[in-house]
Amino acid sequence: MLTTLHTTYTDTRAGDLAWCLGSGLLPALAVLDLELGPNSLQLRLLGASHQVVLDQGEPGGAGPGQDACVETVACMPGRRTPLPARAAEHVRGWEYEFAARIEKLTKYEFDCRAQELLALVENHPHGLAGVFPGDPNAFTALLAGGDEEGILWRTWHAYPQEGRLVCTRSTLRRRDW
Repeated sequence: MLTTLHTTYTDTRAGDLAWCLGSGLLPALAVLDLELGPNSLQLRLLGASHQVVLDQGEPGGAGPGQDACVETVACMPGRRTPLPARAAEHVRGWEYEFAARIEKLTKYEFDCRAQELLALVENHPHGLAGVFPGDPNAFTALLAGGDEEGILWRTWHAYPQEGRLVCTRSTLRRRDW
């Protein structure tokens, strides 16, 4: 699903993105609810990037249950936790892994990659992308998949003014006891 985000595009930098696991929900500009195997996953586009919520609570509940896992990658005022290249944690019966990289592209490479990614996510049943007003290559995109064994999602955060694309990959796998 592709949407235009109705917010003012804030001229941020790729280096301003921070990562957090376990924060509360932030106001979302667009949301996609998914059922992946026995798991409920919510993809959330924020004015400052994304949140992904794995909810092991009751379906149809008012919000995430106590067993929810919330990943936030965003430009958050006052938060200076840098975006790690890698992170791994145990989260409520899951093994969580996160990886991030920043690609520096020429204008032509950036334009091509941006349109390729937006086309991929727009037509995918588990994809959500939001384009910021004023630049068709300023976007945040999420793509998820999974089964009984685990869940995977990838995200892309585009900064055309810098020619940088922040790419993340996260996985949750059930822990073997």
